[in-house]
Amino acid sequence: SAFAALGARNYALEEREANDYYATEPKALELLLDKETFSPYVWECACGEGHLSKVLERHGYKVMSTDLIYRGYGEGGVDFLKQNQEVKFCGDIITNPPYKYALEFVKHALEVITEGHRVAMFLKIQFLEGKERRKFFDITPPRKIYVSSSRLRCAMNGDFEKYAKSNAACYAWFIWEKGYKGEPIVRWFN
Repeated sequence: SAFAALGARNYALEEREANDYYATEPKALELLLDKETFSPYVWECACGEGHLSKVLERHGYKVMSTDLIYRGYGEGGVDFLKQNQEVKFCGDIITNPPYKYALEFVKHALEVITEGHRVAMFLKIQFLEGKERRKFFDITPPRKIYVSSSRLRCAMNGDFEKYAKSNAACYAWFIWEKGYKGEPIVRWFN
């Protein structure tokens, strides 16, 4: 096919997971924690099976792990986008949100944290594209973006065995700090 000739894969061979559950390779967070330190209290609001939460806990963070669907880890039945914004979370939020709701997750996370705290979202680099997101970036720029120079994986339903090959998507950690108004700093890690 033309996609193969170009070395690109912009199509799916199988259906997307119904609830957009694609677990993050733990190495992705290890790389970020080599560069950044976060508040001692972290909310992993799309925790899935706990891939990121477990890394945070091993690094000494106190983690509140929630998800809309219970997958054997954390507290299930918690719709992050419906969490009360009047009660502020005095910590940082770190997650890989369902991509179809990524912008909503970022906006809501910034609403529920207190000034000076941070939101770190593991997203496809394409998150930089789009008119609606561009308007958001103009008003609420990320403080830092860490681009992976190697391919990190996200596995449908957390099945890293089945999806053992690296994928064609490029990911980055986008970090917002509530109240920050400067230009984003872009860095890379392997």
